[in-house]
Amino acid sequence: MNWYVLRVIGGKERKTVSFIEKEIERLGIKDFVSKILVPTEKVYQIRNGKKVSKEKNFFPGYILVEANLVGEVPHILKNVTNVLGFLGSTKGGVPVPMRQIEINRILGKVDDMALTEEQVNIPFVVGETVKVIDGPFNSFHAEIEAIDEQKKKLQLMVKIFGRKTPLELNFMQVEKI
Repeated sequence: MNWYVLRVIGGKERKTVSFIEKEIERLGIKDFVSKILVPTEKVYQIRNGKKVSKEKNFFPGYILVEANLVGEVPHILKNVTNVLGFLGSTKGGVPVPMRQIEINRILGKVDDMALTEEQVNIPFVVGETVKVIDGPFNSFHAEIEAIDEQKKKLQLMVKIFGRKTPLELNFMQVEKI
């Protein structure tokens, strides 16, 4: 069995995987298609002061399939709803299997994402002005002086009575203006 890349309609990767699984089940070709994978990573973003987790596709518009492409198997996979075709060297040509090095890297990356803790996308930049939404300085505007990614804290400067005051808040206590 080799790994192949199926091109699918963007945004419909998960739905296409379920269509392929149903088709494999219906036709009884489980021996020829062993794994279907949509490589994703968990991304954490801060929206409206709340931490929101979201699964993001590594390769939007592509699905990895471990299969033995003999007989009608390639045609069955190509004709599933939302599938555009196999990734190959020529259009409509023979599907090209992925190299083992590439697969190990992708699967390794997928496994790492399952093990790693949260990765917060930091939507803030040093020098940016933000609005404090929590604590005693609620509704004050502050300028970001420094960002501590490990502690998920911001070093801010708030102007109070014409004087700058240093302040340390976490990402959840401020929002973009």
